[in-house]
Amino acid sequence: MRNMSDDHTHVQEFFTARAADWDTRFPDDGPAYAAAVADLRLREGDRVLDAGCGTGRALPPLRAAVGPSGVVLGADLTPAMLREAVRAGRHRAGRLLLADVAALPVRSGCLDAVFAAGLIAHLPRPVDNLRELARGVRPGGRLALFHPIGRTTLAARQGRRITPDDLRAEARLGPLLARSGWRMTSYVDEDARFLALAVRED
Repeated sequence: MRNMSDDHTHVQEFFTARAADWDTRFPDDGPAYAAAVADLRLREGDRVLDAGCGTGRALPPLRAAVGPSGVVLGADLTPAMLREAVRAGRHRAGRLLLADVAALPVRSGCLDAVFAAGLIAHLPRPVDNLRELARGVRPGGRLALFHPIGRTTLAARQGRRITPDDLRAEARLGPLLARSGWRMTSYVDEDARFLALAVRED
């Protein structure tokens, strides 16, 4: 079993090797990101974190949703991905943080929402890590677990099959979120996108 530092190294190596051409590999994902952000139902002035923000593709629609009075943070573990976010100009939409989502540099309850694209597959301790996201969010705040394609399409792209232990399966994800301080409120797994929404419990 890998320890946390091993997990960090693995994730950083994986994304560092892919950072430079990440956006060009997935050039058509923008509308899916914008639609998922819309489903998060952010309001003017909200404070939102993009957890595992990568190259920051969600930051512009998040900024548009919360307006100039809102706060947008983008946290990622991999410096190379954050450099690509800056190169793409997305740092202008939110503050970038080199940070581990397992130990967020935010006060408890200071956020209204968390957006997380493609994150759950890279969490070494899903219950603990999702609980840490919940710590940063006020009671009644929201979480969006998103991927721009669904589980079946993603598995086919990666040359694998979906297995029963897939954390994103509805039957597994609901209880996982419940153990982490969240209540799942909707679940969509289609070819064109995956989106699970949850509310922070009191």
